[in-house]
Amino acid sequence: MTPVFRRVLGDTFDTLAPQVRALHDVDRTMVWKGEATITRGTHWLVPFFALTTQLPPSASNVATQVTLAPDGDGETWRRDFGGARMASRYRAWNDRLIEKLGLVEFYFSLGEHDGELLWATSGVRLLGLIPLPPTWFARVRCRERQTGDRFEFLVEAALPWVGRIIRYEGWLERT
Repeated sequence: MTPVFRRVLGDTFDTLAPQVRALHDVDRTMVWKGEATITRGTHWLVPFFALTTQLPPSASNVATQVTLAPDGDGETWRRDFGGARMASRYRAWNDRLIEKLGLVEFYFSLGEHDGELLWATSGVRLLGLIPLPPTWFARVRCRERQTGDRFEFLVEAALPWVGRIIRYEGWLERT
């Protein structure tokens, strides 16, 4: 079975930085460990969004573990940010990546620039059924890159009328 990110990216997968490729070349269960800093927004709706998508609380330099496992036609990622757990499932659909995170499904277009993997939101569905306006989610994105021998990530989510929902960034190394 071809890993999900390789299916979505095609030949572009091979142009990613080595550590970015290694994290996404999921052909068996893998564990990556590192550190992250998490900043949640302050709008009164942020706790509701965090609950429905299992977002971790704000924390600085917290021990982080990500377990990636292939399952059927996709992958399950289990993240642990210092005891705060967040799980999501990924699958390929045409040339897009779908992430099911709590009650929400995000559709991402993936791209590469100078070895970095860039995620841009192209659609969102609540409960897998109800489409939400994509313009609301234009500021939900991710950047993954390699610095030295480390995989680095930056995830940001903001909504027009709420501002920042969450931002988390850090690094991981394969164990």
